[in-house]
Amino acid sequence: MSAHQHSHDHHDHSHHGHAHGMGNERRVMLAMWLTGGFMIVEAVGGVISGSLALIADAGHMLTDTGALMLAWMATRFARRPADVARSYGYARAEILAAFANGIVMIGVVLWICFEAVGRIMTPAPILGGPMLAIAAAGLAVNIVAFKLLHGGESNLNMRGAALHVVGDMLGSVAAIVAAIVILFTGYTIADPILSVLVALLILRSAIAITKESAHILMEGTPAGTDGKKIADDLMENVEGLADVHHVHAWSLGSNRAVATLHAQLKPETNAGTALDAIKARLAGKFGIGHATVQIEPEECPDHKDAPHKH
Repeated sequence: MSAHQHSHDHHDHSHHGHAHGMGNERRVMLAMWLTGGFMIVEAVGGVISGSLALIADAGHMLTDTGALMLAWMATRFARRPADVARSYGYARAEILAAFANGIVMIGVVLWICFEAVGRIMTPAPILGGPMLAIAAAGLAVNIVAFKLLHGGESNLNMRGAALHVVGDMLGSVAAIVAAIVILFTGYTIADPILSVLVALLILRSAIAITKESAHILMEGTPAGTDGKKIADDLMENVEGLADVHHVHAWSLGSNRAVATLHAQLKPETNAGTALDAIKARLAGKFGIGHATVQIEPEECPDHKDAPHKH
């Protein structure tokens, strides 16, 4: 037995989630065409009726169309097999798309709030009838698009795409409510006020997705899988371990955690048995499907630098 034994789970990265990926591609593409097509109708209707809520929702739909196109491209790209330049594959493409979508949505929220302040200070005439009809049609389109995205495999990229559509749904509901208020009371200020409320509702989710995707891009530790927790768990549940250290865990994508660690064995421990037990525990307890484990029958050569050492 050599002093160092490395083990890799050589599963085929190119087929990870393949069936779901194809489904996601079709769903995102259909949602993209629905959203992009109705965006033109809503933008024209917003200009004709004078409704900021409709114009803001059309702005949503414009960013949504771009975001859905980005999500579609990322889903296709993520299915590409690993190669010499990208030994882990292209799973990060979806995370980059999610990060971009989150940033764009934050920008859209700020723009809506800026425009709404001007409308509140200087109310503009609005045609409630056309506004109501277009907003109702927009809500129907958004519901169909949301059902398409919600029915696919859940990952950060799909969540980012769905967030845009949820923003559109809320925007359509706000426009419907504002149109009804305007028709029955004449209070056109309802239009920008409801636009701001919808924008603030979207902001929280946009920030959450941006933070989560940035965490993955920065090689952040997946939730519940910090190095000390993994080391302690393996020491308690895998027989024959003298020490576990140099534990590192990160994510390739929203559903693909990986880890590396050093495991020092007791003299009588069989290396192959310990290796199998470690990998089984990492997969079963922490959802880590790809692990690189360095087995050390003797003292670790990096002993003084070893984090999480017992």
